[in-house]
Amino acid sequence: MTSDPRLEPRRTLTLRDVSEASGVSEMTVSRVLRNRGDVSEATRERVLSAAKALGYVPNKIAGGLASQRVNLVAVIIPSLSNMVFPEVLTGISQVLDDTGLQPVVGVTNYSPEREEQVLYEMLSWRPSGVIVAGLEHSEASCAMLRNAGIPIVEIMDVDGEAIDSVVGISHRRAGREMARTILTAGYRKIGFLGTQMPHDHRARKRFEGFTAALAEEGLDLLATEFYSGGSALLKGREMTQAILARRPDLDFLYYSNDMIGAGGLLHCLDAGIDVPNTLGLAGFNGVELLDGLPRRLATMDACRLEIGRAAAEILSGKSQDGRTSGVRIELSPRLDPGQTIRTAR
Repeated sequence: MTSDPRLEPRRTLTLRDVSEASGVSEMTVSRVLRNRGDVSEATRERVLSAAKALGYVPNKIAGGLASQRVNLVAVIIPSLSNMVFPEVLTGISQVLDDTGLQPVVGVTNYSPEREEQVLYEMLSWRPSGVIVAGLEHSEASCAMLRNAGIPIVEIMDVDGEAIDSVVGISHRRAGREMARTILTAGYRKIGFLGTQMPHDHRARKRFEGFTAALAEEGLDLLATEFYSGGSALLKGREMTQAILARRPDLDFLYYSNDMIGAGGLLHCLDAGIDVPNTLGLAGFNGVELLDGLPRRLATMDACRLEIGRAAAEILSGKSQDGRTSGVRIELSPRLDPGQTIRTAR
């Protein structure tokens, strides 16, 4: 029987590992990593390349604590500019409040390079665990996570292979379920509005699931509208106006998130468009902002609070079986048809 490597004890990399990989002494490795002493440029590059390939992160608290760990949990998320991740952080904080563990947040702005920098700095303080959004990371980030020697929980997404533990929803499944709901309601001329997706992998997977479900019924998207930058009501208004100007025959608009969907709804109401009979609308995330709209936007709850709580329970040993490694939890997104999808025909 083959053992699962994720369940085996994790060993923290040491200077000796970098020394052996680079072919120089541990003292020289230490000089390079602390940027002290005279070391040739060729040797410096060799050491830094070996350290990066291994995922080695220097210990900024070396000698300061007997355990070589601090009671911090590194939480790495792509953004604080929308209303999605604060709810995840609330769930994490609720669970960690009485554990002695303190979450510390780093923001990557959906940049793999920025994620590397944030992860490097946070791991150098030797936290007790890491919670990081998404399953897609650079090679350097993956190496650091695999060799951190601590519990790692990737959150928000289960469509892919996890480094250690994972908690989230299937975004491809969420996209497919929304498409089936729209088709069941009788809509056929469908447009999509959303973020540019080179680094927003979860939005990309929802888009893939959505278009795959349409294709199974012999349908294609008739129009798309993409944007970059933060999700905003104004952006949603502008995009909706633009796509309907190009394709006034569309009978449904699917938005990659609720914020632009809410902007789209406001544009339609101002323009006197009959929602949902002439034009149906739906977003994604289930943010509380929707409660204050003139009409309730159809959306899908991404289980953000539950994701945050479950991730923190794994790291703090509060999960059902007490495991802190190799845990996989897939939650089911909940569809709310609101008042912008007509009754199924």
